[in-house]
Amino acid sequence: MYADDTQVYGSCRPSDVTAFTTKVSEYVEATTSWMRSNRLQPHPEKMEVLWCATARFKHQLPNSALLIDGCSVSPVKSVCDLTMWTHIRRTVSQCFASLHQLHQIYHLVPTATLHVLVVSLVHSQLDYRNSVLVSLPAYLLLQLQSVLNAATHLAYNLRARNHMTDALISLHRLWAQNGYYTKWLF
Repeated sequence: MYADDTQVYGSCRPSDVTAFTTKVSEYVEATTSWMRSNRLQPHPEKMEVLWCATARFKHQLPNSALLIDGCSVSPVKSVCDLTMWTHIRRTVSQCFASLHQLHQIYHLVPTATLHVLVVSLVHSQLDYRNSVLVSLPAYLLLQLQSVLNAATHLAYNLRARNHMTDALISLHRLWAQNGYYTKWLF
């Protein structure tokens, strides 16, 4: 569990919504108090409340804002999905957008400059919060590996059929020389 991604789930009967709301509010207050005592900064402005019910009971759900930890939190119709699939999809999209922009100028800049741009614009995005990628399924890591492969193809002007292991190692060394270290699948 990460301090910025805490989720609380619970259930109650439609008639017990008020008592349940009080219980959740007390739990959130205790959690934020613990966070503050451990020098973590809670973000009450990012709190979301989602009420779920069958179509038959949906009309009984409260529409008014709840007071949780001193903040008014209005119920939402859907919450932000913070799964690793979402994180990886966003990272891959940002990296390929950077690669597309670099591809448009790669013939205008010296090779050494292109290598530095690839490392700073693509590798930095791949490495951001990569500790959460430990023990992920291979199909998710392969998407990130495809970005790394595309970055290597661009940086070393390789064709699709070229063997790229040496180029990957060379780019990885450049990455490590700049004070970064990451371990990928190559």
